[in-house]
Amino acid sequence: MKGRPDSSPFVRLFGRFLREQGLPVTHQREAVAEVVFGSGEHLSVDEIERVLRSDGQHIGKATIYRALDLLVRSKLVAELDFGEGFKRYEHRLSADPIHEHLICLNCNAVTEFQSDEVHRIEAMVSARHGFRPTRHKLEIYGLCQECTVAGVEVTPEGLTCPIETV
Repeated sequence: MKGRPDSSPFVRLFGRFLREQGLPVTHQREAVAEVVFGSGEHLSVDEIERVLRSDGQHIGKATIYRALDLLVRSKLVAELDFGEGFKRYEHRLSADPIHEHLICLNCNAVTEFQSDEVHRIEAMVSARHGFRPTRHKLEIYGLCQECTVAGVEVTPEGLTCPIETV
């Protein structure tokens, strides 16, 4: 897998999970894991299939979905839904495992960011309510800089309540 980060330590972890579950470690499962762990992107099934095909591997979508289900169950990969009508997948052991997302409603670009302020707010609100957080998810929807510069505007349809209140 040239041009991508070394995914082998994560693929070995996934293999250990499979063996602990009494499941076989197959070439197809490892190939899907290599693509996900070798990418810093939020990949769709179609994108994973495209990478596999470009590497000369012909793995069907059903097999990819089953492998992704196991990766999510292993807690090594997160399943994300950005409202596009399909799921995306990213590995949870990346260089920046705790991050937030900005999602463009026009081009579907996803930008990751980290914020100390978000963590401070999480700690403050949790302490106020006697709550012990284990994880959080912040997704901010809007328009990316490129779409804003191009003059794209978000229509209010579907974003506001259609019932007028007086």
